[in-house]
Amino acid sequence: MLRIAVPNKGSLSGPAADMLHEAGYQQRRESKELRIVDPENEVEFFYLRPRDIAIYVSSGRLDIGITGRDLLIDSGANAEEILPLGFARSTFRFAAKPGTADAIGDLAGKTVATSYEGIVAKHLADSGVDASVVHLDGAVETAIELGVAEVIADVVETGTSLRNAGLEVFGEPIMTSEAIVVRRTGADAEEPKVQQFLRRLQGVLVARTYVMMDYDCRVEQLEKAVALTPGLESPTVSPLHNEGWVAVRAMVPSKEAQRIMDDLYAIGARAILTTAIHACRL
Repeated sequence: MLRIAVPNKGSLSGPAADMLHEAGYQQRRESKELRIVDPENEVEFFYLRPRDIAIYVSSGRLDIGITGRDLLIDSGANAEEILPLGFARSTFRFAAKPGTADAIGDLAGKTVATSYEGIVAKHLADSGVDASVVHLDGAVETAIELGVAEVIADVVETGTSLRNAGLEVFGEPIMTSEAIVVRRTGADAEEPKVQQFLRRLQGVLVARTYVMMDYDCRVEQLEKAVALTPGLESPTVSPLHNEGWVAVRAMVPSKEAQRIMDDLYAIGARAILTTAIHACRL
């Protein structure tokens, strides 16, 4: 039975559970549940602190896990990323009072407060900057006001909380992060159950990114239409009862669907429809 670690709370928890549900796996009904078994899919889920997941996976006790790229790197665990999941995206950056620093080189001799000590210490070392790093579990914005540090390093989404604290970001981003699937470094890459799990999640990612588009067009406009909707390999084209017309079906990126429909209509395509894709295998 495949043993999988899933975030039990925080910004990763809900989207991870939604994706697993879309992939056909049972999920817990109560937030207090720490372990459930999905016998039909031969999977056992363990609900753990996101920060601990890479460590459990690296120990070999669990086969794979869902966590954040930032949490994986910060943990220093013997685990590796095998699939990005496209949600919980964030950027990790330095911030300080205006005039404190403009680039990472200006941090020499300063103290940086962060909840991600491993990431920041490595980034400073890789950049050849000698600065002190103070670990805080949260609310790092207050570290500057209270004199604990001159600079903070934290996840930045909208930047509102930093501006409210009178801080501004500077320099290049330390890293970008998102939810990922991790496994122990060196684990069997072709393990069938792991590969099946990854295919299911990849199917969800594609289903969320594409829609199926159907339309009718005249034969003389088919090449132009196919150029607009090439599909993943090639579109399906079928003759219609009315001579000179064909029906076309192809997957198109959902974010471009409205523009493609406009372009198809402009070249004479009609009966243009889009439908959601709930699951797929490519």
